[in-house]
Amino acid sequence: MTRRQGELLAWTVGGVGLVATLVGWIVAPSAFPHAWLAAVTVWMGWPLGCMGLLLIHALTGGRWGEAIRPQLVAGMVTLPLLLPALIPLMTMLAALYPWVRADTALHLDNRFYLNLPFFAGRVVVYMVVWFGLAELILRALRNPAPEVALARLAPPGLMLLAITVSYAAIDMTMSLDPRFVSSVYGLIEISEMGLLALSVSMFAAALGLPPDESTMHSLGRLLLGLVVLWAYLDFMQVLIVWQSDLASEAPWYVARTAGGWGITAAVIAAGHFVLPFFALIWPQTQRSRRGIASVAALLVLSGVVNGWWLVVPASGRGFGVLDVMAMFGLLGVAAAFALRAPLLPMMPDAVRSHA
Repeated sequence: MTRRQGELLAWTVGGVGLVATLVGWIVAPSAFPHAWLAAVTVWMGWPLGCMGLLLIHALTGGRWGEAIRPQLVAGMVTLPLLLPALIPLMTMLAALYPWVRADTALHLDNRFYLNLPFFAGRVVVYMVVWFGLAELILRALRNPAPEVALARLAPPGLMLLAITVSYAAIDMTMSLDPRFVSSVYGLIEISEMGLLALSVSMFAAALGLPPDESTMHSLGRLLLGLVVLWAYLDFMQVLIVWQSDLASEAPWYVARTAGGWGITAAVIAAGHFVLPFFALIWPQTQRSRRGIASVAALLVLSGVVNGWWLVVPASGRGFGVLDVMAMFGLLGVAAAFALRAPLLPMMPDAVRSHA
């Protein structure tokens, strides 16, 4: 499949998904907020994760970053989709977050943080930091000495990105239950974003012009490391909540293990850790184009399911067609943007050469 054919397919999937989502919003307005939030949460991890990996490579070096840099930049430039994607969410905050409603907010100990004015201010800060970093990264890549420019930007950029992404994860998904508290939640979401961005980039590279066997091996080991990191952080949160058994924390997991969501949690554990782990510990898989592509695709799919599992149970309803259509719509349009990215005039030469 050529780039043009892939872009046409992405636009088709995205367009059909968005139209179906709009129809679903009209027909079942109560189901739309959580369906759209799940889609935004999953997609947002792609550009932000790409941004983080670009900055990390600027500090660590290695052929792995150079091999997938075009894919990472292409993923990062989908970030402008965040502005229109946030508009529906900002109009229905009360349907998503109990802390917006006055009757619930009065009984919260953390209402100094969970309140609309402070929330709106944080969103503005996130936008300024993320869009500013994306522009600075593109400028650095267009610099005659891109590695030096990126290395200067990386330390403050990574600190700002880590802080804002942690708070954004708390605001967007953890605060769906305003009484739930987890000091590791932000780190879990950061590792999830990095894993998603790396998986998408490696899948695209494997389907296009795959790196040499040695570089593919390095990418496979990095992917394995992120899989283990995510699993460790997520397991520690489960263990601590289970051991504490507090009334403020346990209900978050009760809602996400009741009924079919318990099976979903097991599917996520298998697809996001168990199967990728046992596949990637074999050097043959790490060096195989098909093996890497298969594992990366499984991780992307598991990340999507994880996004639904985090958000949809908070709505008190079951999983529905609208959830699928919203995810298809936003991810399809984002994929089309990423495939168009190398043709944009502001792209660095290293990216434009992959057009």
